[in-house]
Amino acid sequence: MSSLAVANPHPGAVVPAGRPRRPRLAASERDSISQRWRCEKTQGRSFGSSVRISHLPGRLYMDVSKNMLTPIAAVSVEQAEASAHLPKGDMWSVHKFGGTCMGTSQRIQNVADIVLHDPSERKLVVVSAMSKVTDMMYNLVNKAQSRDDSYVIALDEVFEKHMATAKDLLGGEDLARFLSQLHADVSNLKAMLRAIYIAGHVTESFSDFVVGHGELWSAQMLSLAIKKSGTPCSWMDTREVLVVNPTGSNQVDPDYLESEKRLEKWFSRQPAKTIIATGFIASTPENIPTTLKRDGSDFSAAIIGSLVKAGQVTIWTDVDGVFSADPRKVSEAVILSTLSYQEAWEMSYFGANVLHPRTIIPVMKYNIPIVIRNMFNISAPGTIICQQPANEDGDLEACVKAFATIDKLALVNVEGTGMAGVPGTASAIFGAVKDVGANVIMISQASSEHSVCFAVPEKEVAAVSAALHVRFREALSAGRLSKVEVIHNCSILAAVGLRMASTPGVSATLLMHLQRQILMFFLSKNTLAVGIIGPGLIGRTLLNQLKDQAAVLKENMNIDLRVMGITGSRTMVLSDIGIDLAHWQQQLKTEAELANLDKFIHHLSENQLFPNRVLVDCTADTSVASHYYDWLKKGIHVITPNKKANSGPLDRYLKLRTLQRASYTHYFYEATVGAGLPIISTLRGLLETGDKILRIEGIFSGTLSYIFNNFEGTRAFSDVVVEAKEAGYTEPDPREDLSGTDVARKVIILARESGLKLELSDIPVRSLVPEALRSCSTADEYMQNLPSYDQDWARERKDAEAAGEVLRYVGVVDVVNKKGQVELRRYKRDHPFAQLSGSDNIIAFTTSRYKEQPLIVRGPGAGAEVTAGEAF
Repeated sequence: MSSLAVANPHPGAVVPAGRPRRPRLAASERDSISQRWRCEKTQGRSFGSSVRISHLPGRLYMDVSKNMLTPIAAVSVEQAEASAHLPKGDMWSVHKFGGTCMGTSQRIQNVADIVLHDPSERKLVVVSAMSKVTDMMYNLVNKAQSRDDSYVIALDEVFEKHMATAKDLLGGEDLARFLSQLHADVSNLKAMLRAIYIAGHVTESFSDFVVGHGELWSAQMLSLAIKKSGTPCSWMDTREVLVVNPTGSNQVDPDYLESEKRLEKWFSRQPAKTIIATGFIASTPENIPTTLKRDGSDFSAAIIGSLVKAGQVTIWTDVDGVFSADPRKVSEAVILSTLSYQEAWEMSYFGANVLHPRTIIPVMKYNIPIVIRNMFNISAPGTIICQQPANEDGDLEACVKAFATIDKLALVNVEGTGMAGVPGTASAIFGAVKDVGANVIMISQASSEHSVCFAVPEKEVAAVSAALHVRFREALSAGRLSKVEVIHNCSILAAVGLRMASTPGVSATLLMHLQRQILMFFLSKNTLAVGIIGPGLIGRTLLNQLKDQAAVLKENMNIDLRVMGITGSRTMVLSDIGIDLAHWQQQLKTEAELANLDKFIHHLSENQLFPNRVLVDCTADTSVASHYYDWLKKGIHVITPNKKANSGPLDRYLKLRTLQRASYTHYFYEATVGAGLPIISTLRGLLETGDKILRIEGIFSGTLSYIFNNFEGTRAFSDVVVEAKEAGYTEPDPREDLSGTDVARKVIILARESGLKLELSDIPVRSLVPEALRSCSTADEYMQNLPSYDQDWARERKDAEAAGEVLRYVGVVDVVNKKGQVELRRYKRDHPFAQLSGSDNIIAFTTSRYKEQPLIVRGPGAGAEVTAGEAF
């Protein structure tokens, strides 16, 4: 009698079969069975609650809750297979739902509703594990293998996720049955992971067996959700049906004949009209668990669709269909209503997010259409992938259906006159490439093999180049080969359309338009990918300004400005296509992830879609400023009102300026002095036109300008400080303004721009905070004690008034004497510095050209609007 494996329709319990007489087994047979079960369990061959036992007069089930084998009624293979025949043809519709579609209890219920409303006579539904569960399962396997005992906690998290989902979705006996199976499975997994933990090693089959449980639980929950409505439904562990042969790393080939036989046998035992099948997982011919690798669930659906010769395979996802181009790169991309199998294949090969080419192969044989639809927008018709659609004899440009690109490639060019006419040169080249395991994307070869050019992924090109230099060392030395050249940072652009081959003029039209775009690209690289660091007052104001002006910039100046990320100190939000600036604050609350500056920068710097990448630092953080050099070196432009980099250590400042001059990246920091006033640009303009700076003197603090402009008559100094604080002119702790440190930073920035090599510590500063109040623990304590010094301030003001002067807090750069200082000075009432109002700044440049009458820049020197406007 041949062996027979039967999946238990009620996991976790023995299937009753009346009350059959148990077959009598000799002790040797029982020992053999027990030993075989232990062996197969160790090898990962125990599928759910069924076990394959050879040469037995019937079926055996393992009661997973008791870890024991229970024999039940003897049923011959012939009897089982005769019970039902698997019908094939258009009466079957196959659906595939990915992890996102199965991500929550509500989404699983939505999937059940879609299946129930499908009018097809028979339905076969392929499901993935719940969203992120596959990654969680791989993670706990890796933890166990690394002898990290937190794998236990990781498995508990998986259990809790499924238990909570089931409790939301199911009830009564169905819930109890599922939770019983879940408990049993997790208990078995803990034992297996413990063995992996002890061994410190895991085989691929063990790993695949563990990871496959996500699909098992998904399929079970969905089948029970459908049964709730009264519709009969069975679930299928596809490891009992799909047989595949590993053909290399990360690839398998289905055994269609054997899979068809096993599907017939499975259906003979459970002839349901609605079947929920696990995606991604399968078995080898030796019944060892494995997976279908990349895009495995899509592949599962296509294979099963071909086995039942289904009328249609629907892939449910989270987009409305297949786009004519990557919408992250092309905002004008549209949903395609139809694609041929060949067009979809080409698009997929060249990087489009359609379907993996191997998913298309099984359905092409029987002309089964694949439909890509959006589960979250079921009103959208989606994209149909089938044989060449009818009625598509359009004009020349309509022959091109879509565009796709592969980025992050390098071109390798092997060239030399000694290659011409020498047989086997190309074979030697690609033999060397094969030896390092590199993937050749595209090949171009000149006649007689004078040159061979091919594309490989950027991450593999170093190994390819090294291998070719070793292989052709003698030819290069002898001059038979002139060079092995590598061209980095390349992309392949593919125009896709089945009718292109038979339509004259397509290439000419394509290249003509491409030439125009390349010319425009080099004349005006006008797309900006922006990252905002610090969504506080200034950052928030800048984002609002960008929101209001973005459309105008694109319309009038052809500048496409996209904010790709916003990060604060605790959370951040990232986007591949640009954040909706009308809702960024809501996104930062509801869709944010933990702030990670390295990840934030990587997201921006690795974006190959945009030629210009810009970081705007709206913080006053020293640690953020310390990264400017690295960002500029990566080719990211930096814009900032943060004074910490340019007023920090002199060697760091000089290093930044040297890099700025030597590279193509820009470092803009106008807003570090005078907020929105053109102070640095004015200074730079004077120097660049040959003028000589003698002295820079100014009122650089909007806060202190406001205080001394209003410290008049009989007003107490403390009252004016309170007024400035309540009006929002000061920092939460006014001592930060009154200490003079902020003014000193601006002085040192202007001194360095003028050519002086000074450190911040070289600038003497008169602090306006009395010595006794500097140690106050809080701002409130400081403000409470400040009135006790009003008499001192009143005397200083009275002395100035007696001389017809006013008090002003100024910073001075004395270029002639190579020094700077920050102090409280007195000016005559007719002096420009005495004419200020509000929080205005004023800066006077005394130069060789403006010696008798200084050049003066005056205006608002503080405020979020002007500071953000300057950054903009």
